[in-house]
Amino acid sequence: QVQLVESGGGLVQPGGSLRLSCAASGSIFRIYTMGWYRQAPGKERELVARIFSGGSTSYADSVKGRFTISGDSAERMSYLQMNSLKPEDTAIYYCNAYLGTSRYGGTDYWGKGTLVTVSS
Repeated sequence: QVQLVESGGGLVQPGGSLRLSCAASGSIFRIYTMGWYRQAPGKERELVARIFSGGSTSYADSVKGRFTISGDSAERMSYLQMNSLKPEDTAIYYCNAYLGTSRYGGTDYWGKGTLVTVSS
């Protein structure tokens, strides 16, 4: 059984920073990608950032230059460093991993989410 557990959310003032962490555990053969999604009230879940097993990354246009995703495949961790936070970044942030529990195929897994609130 695979689990993803997020941590690091909270309340921060506009312009501030937060660092989210995601720990993957369980019977994992290989992690192909890890990513962060967010869902604001009344909106659909959207991709924020993703890191691939080779180390390449991609970002939503709205967070480029402000957020940085990193990962440690050996530790099965991913991190989202969020700087220059804006009120519109307020959302529940979900960790995602596309991984395989055997050498064949892969499946999407999700964490339960961590709330980030940007407000003065």
